[in-house]
Amino acid sequence: MTIISIFKKSGFWLSFGLTLVCAFAGSFLAQLPYLSLVGALVLALLLGMLLHTSPVLLSGAQDGTGFISNKFLRLGIILLGFKLNLIQLAQAGVKSILLAICIVAGMITLTYWVSRKFGVEKELAILAATGSSICGAAAIMGVSPQIKVPAEKRERQAENEVLAVAIVCILGTVFTLIEIGLKPLIHMTPTQFGVLTGGSLHEIAHAVAAGSAAGPVALDTAIITKLSRVLLLAPVALLVGIWYQRTTKGTSAQTGEKAKLPIPWFMVGFILTSILGTFLPFSAAMLAGLVQLAYILLGMAMAALGMSVNFKVIVQRGGKAFLAAFLSSCVLMVAVVLASKFLF
Repeated sequence: MTIISIFKKSGFWLSFGLTLVCAFAGSFLAQLPYLSLVGALVLALLLGMLLHTSPVLLSGAQDGTGFISNKFLRLGIILLGFKLNLIQLAQAGVKSILLAICIVAGMITLTYWVSRKFGVEKELAILAATGSSICGAAAIMGVSPQIKVPAEKRERQAENEVLAVAIVCILGTVFTLIEIGLKPLIHMTPTQFGVLTGGSLHEIAHAVAAGSAAGPVALDTAIITKLSRVLLLAPVALLVGIWYQRTTKGTSAQTGEKAKLPIPWFMVGFILTSILGTFLPFSAAMLAGLVQLAYILLGMAMAALGMSVNFKVIVQRGGKAFLAAFLSSCVLMVAVVLASKFLF
């Protein structure tokens, strides 16, 4: 089915309108107190899931949800690259970059290992691991296309995506409140506290909320530390694709065909937009507008995903994955506290 034929279907435009409303509503609600801890993307996902209360709307929008959750996701990830300023990241120093690499590599390994020990399926384990290691929902949606599952498992994979997003959202919010509560007790400088929040919390919204509790220096440090982790999204997506392909017996292995290298081309766009945003003379207002557009597109993709999954199934399967991510998040927080104290 071509893109033009999809655009001609009335179901696509109904899905487009519903997900656009969810995305804008999520962005608005994320500016309110307390809901800012949840974040616009997760709120859009929840609003999409609320549409299950209207089966007629869901049925009419069915033709467009798959396209939006897939293509709009990739375009949103590409535009999200404008949020990264490579010069600022370079100025943050070698210590910040090395810390980000250690956090991402260590957290992915630990969360995946613990999840598998608890009996969590492979695909869900890697999504929860990457989401809690890099940048929450955006990382989960960026890595998920690299996990090539057979057609009969795609519905279950969509459930895995939503479940992983829910795990990251809940844990990120919990640990945001924990770190704000610990702030008077752990006696850290604003820079150290910024490294802690940016290095240990899951979503950018979580790092901003917690970092701002210690003043502007802590907030700036939290954002830079967090974006150092975001920068690793593209290489992680590529490595996950290669690893999953080599450790899973898929269709290509059964038919004897040579598997193709799973290059995430939309991640190449992500890197390209970060370069353009850093070195071309874009105004601050234009960059902010492009990033906002990225979040609207990602919000539409999240809403479409919420419209296409069974929430009851997700609740039934989430316990072990949540516990594994919680334990690894505890280890991460303690490790980053020590790293902040001794290195910054």
